[in-house]
Amino acid sequence: MAKSAKIRNVFVCQSCGAEHGKWMGQCPDCQEWNTISEEVRQDFAASSSSSSGILSTTPITDISTTDTPRRSCGMPELDRVLGGGLVPGSAILIGGDPGIGKSTLLLQASHHLAQAGRVLYVTGEESARQVRMRGERLKAIHENIVLAASCDLESILATIEKTRPDSVIIDSIQTTVSSRLSSAPGTVAQVRDCAAALIRSAKLMGHAMVLVGHVTKDGSLAGPRVLEHMVDAVLYFEGDRGHAHRILRAVKNRFGPSGEIGIFEMGDAGLIGIQNASRIFLAERAVDVPGSVILACMEGTRPLLVEVQALVAPSVYSTPKRSSVGLDNARVSMLTAVLERRIGLPLGQQDVYVNVVGGARIMEPAADLAVMLAIISAYQERPMPANMAAFGEVGLTGEIRPVGQPEARVREAVGMGFTQLLLPRHNHARVQETKLAATLPPDSNAKVQYRAVRNMAEAAQAGLA
Repeated sequence: MAKSAKIRNVFVCQSCGAEHGKWMGQCPDCQEWNTISEEVRQDFAASSSSSSGILSTTPITDISTTDTPRRSCGMPELDRVLGGGLVPGSAILIGGDPGIGKSTLLLQASHHLAQAGRVLYVTGEESARQVRMRGERLKAIHENIVLAASCDLESILATIEKTRPDSVIIDSIQTTVSSRLSSAPGTVAQVRDCAAALIRSAKLMGHAMVLVGHVTKDGSLAGPRVLEHMVDAVLYFEGDRGHAHRILRAVKNRFGPSGEIGIFEMGDAGLIGIQNASRIFLAERAVDVPGSVILACMEGTRPLLVEVQALVAPSVYSTPKRSSVGLDNARVSMLTAVLERRIGLPLGQQDVYVNVVGGARIMEPAADLAVMLAIISAYQERPMPANMAAFGEVGLTGEIRPVGQPEARVREAVGMGFTQLLLPRHNHARVQETKLAATLPPDSNAKVQYRAVRNMAEAAQAGLA
């Protein structure tokens, strides 16, 4: 007996996917403005003869715990972010600004994956000829890379069923359309249903599925929020158009550490992985300049050295500006208030600008100490020692709190030639207890000078001594 279809109009928020009975200017669920649009839905009545099947169950003691085999992408930086490579049956979502290099990265990875299996590359935004031209420029041509230019979900699923590839790349999920839905491409219903069908095929057939996603104006992935929960890993491709390097960041990963980053350099021949990222971020660094401090930070499991710069100038407005690039602006404003209140730095009539050189984005609290030292140095017009690196979290009372993985931070700083380390007192005790000297470069420990501090007053005195 055929199922009857009931057509109805619903109003769906394009930001969170919530459904409403009427149009509203602001979504009551996610508080976003002008995101609700009308869609046509077809509801099929359930057949009275349908019955629920019994699920097959397995005792947890009978499930194998052996490591899942991974497929290397041939790019060490990409493998690092994925946790060691692509896992069969996994679903990966990659987002980034237009032109940042998502298609370039995936085509280069496809060339390496094609040497061990078949890759199906489905492009919905470009023609097969355009992809071929990019492949020739990147020298990523291989007979096991099968191209298909299509946006139709049912045709894509049928092609996957027929060709049985080892890896599938969908570029992009916002252009994929299902004929079962009457809504426009890129809407919440289309993105959610198409992604669910493609992920289901990956789980059933065992191929790795990579979905390319668009981003909104604020940098988040477009489409329903549930899309990030459906996939196994969410990767963001970041970068500044004014710099050649790009950062691939894992914000979610079920098969590896979240927060891991991979650093690439964009050139004429495509993306090249950078192993020694600290040297790139510190290139052409000016020494003996006020307002410059080296921060030893952690991105995932990777220690990284970046330069934090600050500029303090008299304000021409009644309310001074607090601006930052590469750091949380609200946290920079809070740290400025701590400096003014706890150590008496008169910043009430000063504009404060803070920048992380090289286009890096640092979100961890361990950057607090370096930011505050840069502001102090800029205000007093006194440079910090050129061979000093710092890390530590600062509380509202001005205390310097310990941070995680101090050994890795110290090892990276010493390996880059920094001989003065300004760090929290508790972290200094931990570094001494772990006998870090055994893993440092030869003869480096004798030259390293540790300056353990408890509060911002001690830090300012030690840094400018």
